[in-house]
Amino acid sequence: MTTTPLDIFATDARRLVLDLQGLAESPRRRLDRDGLLDLIRRLGFVQVDSIQWVERAHHMILASRWDGYRQKDLHRLIETDRMLFENWTHDASILPVEFFPVWQHRFERERERLAKRWAGRQGKNHHDDLAHVLAHAAENGAVTAREMSESRDPADAGKGAWWDWKPSKVALEYHWRTGGLCICHRRGFQKAYALTEHVIPEAYRTGEPGPEGYIDWSCREALGRLGFGTAGEIAGYWGNITAAEAKGWCDARLGGEIIEVRVHGAGDSAPRKLYAFADIETRLADATPPADRLRILNPFDPVIRDRKRLKHLFDFDYRIEIFVPAPERTYGYYIFPLLEGARMIGRMEMKAARAEDALQVSALWPEPGVQFGKGRMGRLGGALERVRRLVGLSDVRFAEGWLRSPRK
Repeated sequence: MTTTPLDIFATDARRLVLDLQGLAESPRRRLDRDGLLDLIRRLGFVQVDSIQWVERAHHMILASRWDGYRQKDLHRLIETDRMLFENWTHDASILPVEFFPVWQHRFERERERLAKRWAGRQGKNHHDDLAHVLAHAAENGAVTAREMSESRDPADAGKGAWWDWKPSKVALEYHWRTGGLCICHRRGFQKAYALTEHVIPEAYRTGEPGPEGYIDWSCREALGRLGFGTAGEIAGYWGNITAAEAKGWCDARLGGEIIEVRVHGAGDSAPRKLYAFADIETRLADATPPADRLRILNPFDPVIRDRKRLKHLFDFDYRIEIFVPAPERTYGYYIFPLLEGARMIGRMEMKAARAEDALQVSALWPEPGVQFGKGRMGRLGGALERVRRLVGLSDVRFAEGWLRSPRK
């Protein structure tokens, strides 16, 4: 018997998504370090990125959800308490340490894939480099790529590195991506690697699920944080499994634990048929309505990451233009989306000008139909003030003509 999919409309869909991703509640609530850990558990991961145009992506993602966020609390959870660890999802990310047993299966999949990929790029077998790196870490403790490159024969420097990396750097990254090493700390954003048993508490190095349990965990935990999604979106949340594996998991549960829903998008977006848990109506009803707050989101925020999903739900067309040649950019190098309540209202170009001790706003493009009157300007000022405090600058400065006309 064919069942008509449940219709979910954009307003309700956005409310659920923002609630699941920690962008609905008031960020004025008081949270301690345990609260920060719970927030990261709720998100599942926080992406790490090296660019510090204003502040690192992971700090901005967390600060947009919690006014009291302090960078040192995250560092302590990672480096001292060992309640978080760094590894790979769709990209480099910070994850709760209780996920580490699940990642053991990811490590197994990565070993075969990366061994072929990296050895192929370098044109030779690097078993000696892999062994050398582990032996060095076992004997000397935490090690950086710079230290490893200096410990080898200078004649090897620059030979056949993946993405121009030296062999020791490739070996460090291979062991990190496959579980032999973990990042124990960063200094100036440079990774320091140590043996996994010296970083991950013993209680989290065992108890991994079997292969079926790995797929079940990956799908279940992704769908719970997405609210609804395609097989590709479910698989892509962690980057742990294939879309075919996610589809097989969902289809095997259709009509029971999983149902199909028809999510109507914003603007002219056509409805999309997606998977959801059977109790989706209860989840929609229980979702917290978004606080009336203007938030400056980082380009790597989890709500922004899936451009197709973002366009469908919010009618907001966004792309990161970091790798686009300057003359071909529509907006700029590093552009921050603006979220107000449950609506994307614009995008802004700003930069931490540390030499001038100021947060500099170069341009703001409202979305069509959005006006920046007195009330909204006040909310924007509050959002900029929160970013200024996060970065530790003394002033917010606006370029002449910074408030632009919407672009169609």
